[in-house]
Amino acid sequence: MRLNGRMGLQKALVVVMLSAAAVTGAVADDLPGKGVTVQPADQNYVNEWFQGDLVSLGLKDLGYDVKDSASMQMQAAFVSVANGDATYYPAYWNPLHKSFFEQAGGEAKLQPVGTLVTNSIQGYLIDKKTADANNIKTINQLKDPAIAKLFDIDGDGKADLYGCDPGWGCERVIEHQLDAYGLRDTVHHLQGSYETIIADAIERIKAGKPTLYYAWTPNWLSAVLRPGQEVAWLTVTSTALPDDQVGAVTEVPGIGNTGFPVNTQHVIANTDFLTKNPAARKWFELVAVPIEDINAENLLEHEGQTSAAQVLAHAEDWKAKHTTQWDAWIAEAKAAK
Repeated sequence: MRLNGRMGLQKALVVVMLSAAAVTGAVADDLPGKGVTVQPADQNYVNEWFQGDLVSLGLKDLGYDVKDSASMQMQAAFVSVANGDATYYPAYWNPLHKSFFEQAGGEAKLQPVGTLVTNSIQGYLIDKKTADANNIKTINQLKDPAIAKLFDIDGDGKADLYGCDPGWGCERVIEHQLDAYGLRDTVHHLQGSYETIIADAIERIKAGKPTLYYAWTPNWLSAVLRPGQEVAWLTVTSTALPDDQVGAVTEVPGIGNTGFPVNTQHVIANTDFLTKNPAARKWFELVAVPIEDINAENLLEHEGQTSAAQVLAHAEDWKAKHTTQWDAWIAEAKAAK
């Protein structure tokens, strides 16, 4: 069609603009989350922000209005999700947090969905220098006062174990094992901000001093204190866990029995929300992040990139590097509506 002067061009532009608006409107109408507001929860722990941001980015691509995450103590996050005050919490460790889930009301109130991260391991480690020099292979050997004293920091004769933050769940396992393995009289469980106390452990190991600590993956720490090089995993002679975790897998290939459950990480979401939002449920089921990618991102945080904006940029960069997989997940989630 030939355009007759400026008026013809203006009419053509109007037609194009209306057509584009119609297409945009059709695309917007196709978003299953349109008009639905969701409230994430977190425990204000920077090492979990990356996974949480990835979950939120996907929900936004589905049209959901995702609020800024609300920070709270972990057990409070489970209760908040159960009550519907929060929509989801993206860092549920199974079976470590199973008791929190059950106490908050179980599947009638909230449900773990998908598997965001697999093979998250935990356990005790010591500096490799001391492990090799004294043939220390199990945590049970610290029942011997002479061995325990090697790791004494404050002069009370007990080994000082850099342990787990109160409220995280791992402290329940450590406290249970101190009794189960007869270590209460020879091991002192140091607790506080993990980031603070583990910094001291790192400095001790760098200085060549005997050091005992608890750790998990994914975490930046395994890139700084490398198992098999600077440090060594300790195993246990038998598994001893709190009642809610009995029967969990504690054997790790290449390491042995660490005494702690091998965990999977999930999004835990409000049951009513999941029922009404099949697209969001499907997204939670599909999104997954390799543990080595989280370790690498956490190392960036350890090196100083810890602001909310920087961690969000890490998540956006991960999304950009996995566009094909991401787009396939989003398409499948949209279809679930």
